[in-house]
Amino acid sequence: MMLPLAAGLLAGLATPPEAPPARAPLPPVMAWHGASERLIAQAGDPWITPAERNGFAATPSYAETRAWLERLVAASPLLALERFGTTPEGRDLFFVRARKGAAGKPVVLIQAGIHSGEIDGKDAGLMLLRDIALRGKDDLLDRVELVFVPIYNADGHERTSPYNRPNQRGPNNPGSRSTAQNINLNRDYAKADAPETQAMLRLLNRLDPILYIDMHVSDGFDHGYDVTYTFAGWGRHVQSKAITAWLNTSFQRGVDTFVRRMGHNPSFYPSAIDERDLSKGLRVAAEGPRYSTGYGDHARIPTVLVEMHCLKPYRQRVLGAYAMMEGALRHVGRDAAALRTAIAADRADRPAALTVTWARDETPLAWVKFDGMALERYRSPASGEEEVRYVARPQPLKLPIIGQKPVASVALPRAWWVPASATAVIERLDLHGIGYERIDAPRTLDLDMVRLADPKLGPASEQRVMMSGTMRHERRRETMPAGSVRVPYDQPKGLLAAALLEAEAVDSVLVWGFFPGMLQAAGGMERYAGAPLAERMLAADPALRAAFEAKLAADPAFAADGAARLDWFIARSPYGDSRHLLYPIGRELG
Repeated sequence: MMLPLAAGLLAGLATPPEAPPARAPLPPVMAWHGASERLIAQAGDPWITPAERNGFAATPSYAETRAWLERLVAASPLLALERFGTTPEGRDLFFVRARKGAAGKPVVLIQAGIHSGEIDGKDAGLMLLRDIALRGKDDLLDRVELVFVPIYNADGHERTSPYNRPNQRGPNNPGSRSTAQNINLNRDYAKADAPETQAMLRLLNRLDPILYIDMHVSDGFDHGYDVTYTFAGWGRHVQSKAITAWLNTSFQRGVDTFVRRMGHNPSFYPSAIDERDLSKGLRVAAEGPRYSTGYGDHARIPTVLVEMHCLKPYRQRVLGAYAMMEGALRHVGRDAAALRTAIAADRADRPAALTVTWARDETPLAWVKFDGMALERYRSPASGEEEVRYVARPQPLKLPIIGQKPVASVALPRAWWVPASATAVIERLDLHGIGYERIDAPRTLDLDMVRLADPKLGPASEQRVMMSGTMRHERRRETMPAGSVRVPYDQPKGLLAAALLEAEAVDSVLVWGFFPGMLQAAGGMERYAGAPLAERMLAADPALRAAFEAKLAADPAFAADGAARLDWFIARSPYGDSRHLLYPIGRELG
């Protein structure tokens, strides 16, 4: 348990927010009223939340949020507050657990503020926890437990500015998207560089939630929906087919019904191909495990990413987030048995291959009715181009859903071998809860290995330099040293292991630059020895001569670089570094 903050912080909860400076002009907003407005506490209520008190103009600071929650936890035996990590700037990462009766019920894990400027879920969660603890909604805990992380990106949460999130209508003090280390936590699930990510992965392994909800606020175009959400999505793009089928049917029907009853308009999250021309359609795509939803898809964790619509007023968005969270808790409680069956089916599944490359498919997956927003087109004297101006009038549309088709896949091996020297990769296996066997003596094996040809660096992303190139497989007899680990595919997280360890996978440890040493060739040869060696090789091997001449013709820069030409020969001689550009993780084939 954490120590309470100084009592004096509570007095600051009543301080009115400063008037915000002028922000960028946003499209007009339509009037809204709904049943969820009855959830708002009245002035003078001892349990009014900070956001309710200031009319949803501002969101409370980290200290104010924690102080309010500590007071609520102290007032209710249903709630407990616990630390699960520490940020780089020394703030506690904490959650509130809401539980009634004995432990052992399935856990719904809801996190807010992974992008801390998108903080609707935090203020909605404070209201929901209050109503569970003190206002008669403890029936939500009859069949499930709630674990609520109010501020995931806690350092970014405190980097407030009225100029953060310029496309978003409130609050007037949003935090920043990235952490103090400038890491986007919703790009970090696979590589797990941030301390916050590492703490969350440990929490996921500890809780094994039946449902994981990640609360966001959208960017993008104007439309008629205020509560949108997404998961790994449509048919052929998904890895966890049984889980996704449950999300697409049972979850969607149950939650949408509840959210509409509360006065909101829910929809699957719309991502437009061209935001200024919606007739081109909405896009869906395969997701790698860098994202929360893609991670859940590969790790067999039912994961829903909620996107409140940025152009709706903050008050409406917070109430919609409350309705979404309550609806999810109620529906999972009703249908937990079916969801558990789906999870078990996916965790038992062992697909033979992993698709590693996708391309856009112009044939629509489906056509959907869509609540658009009317717009006008005009030529801007600032941009000099045609721009759009939204008007507060609904415009019904029918739009195609454009997906992707698989282009390349890899057959999955029996196991992967990670050398003892790859300590950062083995640490990631532990964080992800991926099982392995560690050998205590060297072992010689026949393995399939990948060598990178024509390596390319960049772009720089999330504190890493990504790596790409042509990947060629070769059979090698390798001796794995003591301390190396064998990662079997036949395990519940085998597909997640594949997504991390298969060189060609979009979020592999190779792509994320875990092995920069691959690019450096060992040793070398002085030119007085290298030149005559190359000349001898040219004279002795007609096939080598033909390959060399083809390289000269195709690559003028190479042809003009004497050192590169000699290195080309040395790499093909017994003096070359056989491990240069070799991905050190081996594949044990069946």
